[in-house]
Amino acid sequence: MSSRKKPSRIEPFRHKVETDPRFFEKAWRKLDDAIREIYNHNASGLSFEELYRTAYNLVLHKHGPKLYDKLTENMEDHLQEMRVSIEAAQGGLFLVELQRKWDDHNKALQMIRDILMYMDRVFIPTNKKTPVFDLGLDLWRDTIVRSPKIHGRLLDTLLDLIHRERTGEVINRSLMRSTTKMLMDLGSSVYQDDFERPFLEVSASFYSGESQKFIECCSCGEYLKKAQQRLDEEAERVSQYMDAKTDEKITAVVVKEMLANHMQRLILMENSGLVNMLVEDKYEDLTMMYSLFQRVPDGHSTIKSVMNSHVKETGKDMVMDPERLKDPVDFVQRLLNEKDKYDSIVTTSFSNDKSFQNALNSSFEHFIT
Repeated sequence: MSSRKKPSRIEPFRHKVETDPRFFEKAWRKLDDAIREIYNHNASGLSFEELYRTAYNLVLHKHGPKLYDKLTENMEDHLQEMRVSIEAAQGGLFLVELQRKWDDHNKALQMIRDILMYMDRVFIPTNKKTPVFDLGLDLWRDTIVRSPKIHGRLLDTLLDLIHRERTGEVINRSLMRSTTKMLMDLGSSVYQDDFERPFLEVSASFYSGESQKFIECCSCGEYLKKAQQRLDEEAERVSQYMDAKTDEKITAVVVKEMLANHMQRLILMENSGLVNMLVEDKYEDLTMMYSLFQRVPDGHSTIKSVMNSHVKETGKDMVMDPERLKDPVDFVQRLLNEKDKYDSIVTTSFSNDKSFQNALNSSFEHFIT
């Protein structure tokens, strides 16, 4: 009986690839030297193709974790040197040096990212690591922006420059813009926590004090002009060197401190408030009051209420005037003139607002019927 022959089995080819035991050390030294040259502005003589191939081989041979750790240590070391230089900058040179080092770091990061592109594409997503460029931003944030000797100084410098601009000084807006943009580039939370939130708090204090000073010495019309001027200045300031989203927030601060907190006093101000504006036909002031208090909850309803009371009081005085019986035609004409006067105010100063027109009609019907 013939025995069946077992099929021959092909063994996989096993060949251990021998690598230089100092392969990682030599390759990393080459990358380390290159990164140093990049930070020292000597990148022109580097072969980026060769450096890319070196980093590629490190990742290919499973040295991704060590490469990533070494890169992190390398950038931390360079940033520590930058930190010392920034901390040593005095006076107005502080922001200048900060910006100069930030530009250097950004340019370096772009080149380092290109060299380590394969690690970025293969090793980092698989191992859920922070991409090279973002890692560089995080390290800048932690090593520079939030270092004990820079963090508070940076905020104080920015707030001081804004205060000086508010009080009439000319500041370097270009430097302000590049500094706040740096904070934005580090992430919205960095911009908000390290600048925007304290900026809004300091602004509330500033406008609270300024409004108290103005309301004691200004007429209502003068005060409203100053409030409008401050709103315009803050909007322009945001457009020049802040995140566009800050506009709504700083506007709310100015409206609260300068308008909402003083609404009743302004509208009822003796000899210059709403009633005076109505009597004296101060169209410009009335337009400004309508526009500004549109931003305040119950602002327009308060204006309407005071206007209605005044119109009713005026109409009552006219109706109760015994002289009206001597010349009824003249009395009717005076009533019509009064109605025309307020119709014109509503049309011109209150944007022909239907709710104001309806309130006015109701007020006249009150004392005519």
